[in-house]
Amino acid sequence: MPERLIILLHGDLGAGKTTLTRGLLRGLDYTGRVKSPTYTLVESYKDSRIVVYHFDFYRFTHAEEFLEAGLDEYFQGPGLRLVEWPERAGPYLPPADLAIRLRIADDGGRTLDLQALTPEGRTCVDRLSPSPRA
Repeated sequence: MPERLIILLHGDLGAGKTTLTRGLLRGLDYTGRVKSPTYTLVESYKDSRIVVYHFDFYRFTHAEEFLEAGLDEYFQGPGLRLVEWPERAGPYLPPADLAIRLRIADDGGRTLDLQALTPEGRTCVDRLSPSPRA
C-alpha cells in the first residue's frame, strides 16, 4: 500500500460506505470498534502499519465547513483517507487516488465500481482484480 492514499466513497444513504470501510479495516487487521463518523466528521484508526482516517461529510451544508473544521490538516502526511460524501467538501479536498461507487442492487445486494484516478489508485485496482489463469 502506498504511504499516502485518498479514496472517495460515493453512494446513497445505506449503500454500504461505512460497512466497506469496516471491512477494509478488518483486512488491515484492525480489531477495535469501527464507528460511523457522521457526527464526529472524522474517526482515526491506528495500528502498527498505517493510520486510517475515515471522514463523513454528509452533514455539511456548504463546502467551506471542511476548512472551518480544520479537516484539511488531516490530508497532510502519510495515511489512508476514506471519504464519504466527498462532493460536499467540494474543491477543498486534495486530488483522490481512487473513487469507489456503491449502489444497492435490485436484489438488495451491492454493486461496486472502482475508478483509478492516479497511478497509486491503479495499483490498488490491479491488486483487487483477479489475475488471469494460465
